[in-house]
Amino acid sequence: MGQSLIEIAQTLKDADKKTQLIYAFNGSGKTRLSRSFKELIAPKELDAEQQEEVGIKILYYNAFTEDLFYWDNNDRKLRIQPNSFTNWVLREQGQDRNIIENFQQLTNDKLTPQFSEDFTEVRFSFERGNDNISEFVKISKGEESCFIWSVFFSLMEQVVSVLNIAEHENRETDQYNSLDYIFIDDPVSSLDDSHLIELAVNIAELIKSSTSELKFIITTHNPLFYNVLFNEFNRVKNTKKIRLEKLNDGSFSIGELASDSPFSYHLFLLSELEKAIQPPHDIKKFHFNFLRN
Repeated sequence: MGQSLIEIAQTLKDADKKTQLIYAFNGSGKTRLSRSFKELIAPKELDAEQQEEVGIKILYYNAFTEDLFYWDNNDRKLRIQPNSFTNWVLREQGQDRNIIENFQQLTNDKLTPQFSEDFTEVRFSFERGNDNISEFVKISKGEESCFIWSVFFSLMEQVVSVLNIAEHENRETDQYNSLDYIFIDDPVSSLDDSHLIELAVNIAELIKSSTSELKFIITTHNPLFYNVLFNEFNRVKNTKKIRLEKLNDGSFSIGELASDSPFSYHLFLLSELEKAIQPPHDIKKFHFNFLRN
């Protein structure tokens, strides 16, 4: 029997695992799950005073994070929608230098973001190592996604570093003291394989360096990204690997994965169903419909 996403979110919370890695096809409800989980941990009905009292309970990255940024073709700049998240990361936490370094690691060490003084927009140029002023360029959609991810990842690095200090009074900020979860939904799916592997390794190394009670949930539809993370966490205790599926009736199910390939169950099912298909010429049609769904 299937479950609702809020029920699955509750299951993830009840699991009480340091890291939970979830594989799901696109359209299976990963992003909606991240929002359901966020609502479970930090309900919207809390007023401002209550939220301030309980503190920040969860940070999450998903497709809606990218909606905070939009490209201005006329001036070749990336504009930042007014929001509390980027104000916090850039103005309060001063993460602009770390963002640039993380972005260049995933793209090109010469492609340099330049923030406006009020952190409401970003321009990009190629630095040539001389005094010539480079003209601003329009970056690709993949590079834009990498930049937005770098904003979030830079905050993650700071959070882990701060919370690794056990004594609260010795931390550089108390803003993360109540933080329980970081939820990451498909960070950058537009990367080539080498950079995708690098991204997965960086995330795994950061999580493994965390010594606090902070918990992490990562969802992905990318088999390679899943494979790398699975192997990075394979010998790490308190880690759970899960497959999320959307059922025909619109409900959802989850089950544990024991292999570094998220397709093992489906390949077995495919093999068994092929045996039942008659006549044989229907098999190609079945393959197409099965993989499409």
